[in-house]
Formats: sequence, structure tokens, C-alpha cells
Amino acid sequence: MKKYAVGVVGATGMVGQRFVSLLENHPWFQLTVVAASSRSAGKTYQEAVGTRWAMPTPMPEEAKSLVVLDAQADKEKIAGSVDFIFCAVDMKKDEIRALEESYAKLECPVISNNSAHRWTPDVPMVIPEVNPEHIQVIQDQKKRLGTQRGFIAVKSNCSIQSYAPALHPLRPFGLEKVLVCTYQAISGAGKTFETWPEMVDNLIPYIGGEEEKSEKEPLKVWGTVENGQIVPAQTPSITAQCLRVPVSDGHTAAVFVTFKNKPTEEEIKAAWKNFQGRAQELNLPSAPKQFLQYFEEPDRPQAKLDRDLEGGMAVTLGRLRPDTQYDYKFVGLSHNTLRGAAGGGVLLAELLCAEGYILPR
Repeated sequence: MKKYAVGVVGATGMVGQRFVSLLENHPWFQLTVVAASSRSAGKTYQEAVGTRWAMPTPMPEEAKSLVVLDAQADKEKIAGSVDFIFCAVDMKKDEIRALEESYAKLECPVISNNSAHRWTPDVPMVIPEVNPEHIQVIQDQKKRLGTQRGFIAVKSNCSIQSYAPALHPLRPFGLEKVLVCTYQAISGAGKTFETWPEMVDNLIPYIGGEEEKSEKEPLKVWGTVENGQIVPAQTPSITAQCLRVPVSDGHTAAVFVTFKNKPTEEEIKAAWKNFQGRAQELNLPSAPKQFLQYFEEPDRPQAKLDRDLEGGMAVTLGRLRPDTQYDYKFVGLSHNTLRGAAGGGVLLAELLCAEGYILPR
């Protein structure tokens, strides 16, 4: 099989680094281009990143000598030399929207880790196991953009991966109310303990914009495609509180839920165990074999023990039990820079390739 030529825009940041590391030895994708701001342009990737490489594995050899291009000034060169790009830039939202749309209009598909286009009605925001049918709006988006192959698809916020996938197979029981408290790792802010020593022995009860995303984004993921746009679901009602905690990787969620037709604990566990999504049906390279994994032990899941399960692409669950105010409560965990960010982006790209939305040039 001919590999897809891939670019990473925003390659020097933490999520960009994760994309670069995940593309090493990928069976379908070949890293061809790295791009960042004008400050890094013209340097080799190794020079541009320098001592800021934050991944647990060494920088891929294939990436070290790539010359960093300017994400803005070199757009035409980048778009013309790859089959699609992953975008993980650190810019203002209006600037990101303009940048991503300009790449799409240059006939380059954009798989975005950014939040800027998550609420654009004809841009699919996809968790491949949960709402793969949303990618059909791409045809309508391309009509709006006037493109043949260029489009934008986004992945959802990293924190909702720790609870929305677990709630998804329970929707047939009639989800009515959800309360969620997320305990989010420092890598979600692009930090390590070395670069953010203030987080050692600390907890910050505020993450800007995170609670609004946590309450609204699942409703778009569970929405319906109508007249070329995604119309968000009306239920369940979700309220969220989000805290930054001294954990390197892995977002944890404490979830409380009420149903219209209350299932038994056994029915909930069976729904989790038996759930398979489109990513599993297609046997995509990055898809976990068992997407939702439940632990019976009372002290699991734990970030340090369980975040890397199935290459960091599984969602781990535990502590399901009745609640005095809601029907049930449980705990969820997902790796925020793998399932929640770059890994989810790579899986989305695999889905789009497998379903024929991205074709090699």
C-alpha cells in the first residue's frame, strides 16, 4: 500500500510532538513535512525543539533532519506536498479558523486538534467509535468552501473522552442528567513538572473554558446530521466542574448519571463490554481492540497504572455503584494526549482514509 504523505502543523508544541512520535513506523502514514511559527522556520526539527522534547520515547530519527517550514508563509508549499495535515497550533481562535480554512481551500484536508472549528456546523467533531456518521457533512462543507478534496475535521476536547464514550452505549436507556467532575493532567496545558513546578503538590480548581466545552461538546458528538449540518442533541443535561491536578498524563472523570429507564449495574457493564464502534469494525491501526474496559477493583482506574492501556487509546472505567442523588456514579480515565489529542486525531485520519474521504494525490 502506498503511504499517505502527512504534515504536522504546530509540530514543535506538546501535541505536535505527540503527532510526530505517533507517525513513526505508522503503517499508513509517512511524516513528510513539519511546520511551526516563523521563529522555528528554517531550523531542523531537532534544532527547533531543542531541549523541549517532552515525549517518553526518543525523537524519531526520520523527523530530526526535517527542515521546519513556516505554517503561514509556506502554506502553498506545504499543501502541495502532502495528502493531508494534522494541525495543533497555539494561536488565537480566529487566527486558527482562518489558517485551517486556508489550508482546506488549498485542497489540503485538515485534521485538527484545535477547538476553533468545533462549533462550525458543517465541520464534523468526531470520536471514531461514537459518531463516525458525522463525516458525511464533509461533502456539504466542501461545497461551501468550493473545494474538491480540501476540508476540515476536528476531534473533540480531551477531557470529554474520559466520560462521553462511556455514556454513549448507555444512551438507549434514556440519559437524562449528567454531573461530571474532571481531574485533568498538566500535559493538557502543554506542561511538564519541569516547566510548571507550581503544580507540584498543588491543585487548581479552574481551567479556562473547559467547563463550557465539557457540558456542550458531548451534545454535538451525539447530534444528528440535518441539511448538511450537525444539529446538537438536546439531552442529556450536563453540568461540569474541571480541576487541574498534579498528574503528568491522564484525565480522570467522576461521573453521576440519571436515566429515564434505569438499567441494572449488570446491564451497564455488559453495554460497556460489548460496545464496538466503526473503528473496531474497520480494524483501524490505532483502534483499541477493547475500547471500554471496566475494572472491578475498588481503587481503579488509576492514571499511572491504566492510562497507557491499548497504546493509550482505551477508556478505562471503574467504581460503578448506586448514588443517593443520581441513579449511578462511576469513574472514567483516558490518556489526554493520546486518546484525547494526537492519538484521537490519528485515529480520525485513519477513519477518513478508510471511508474514502482522504485519497492519496
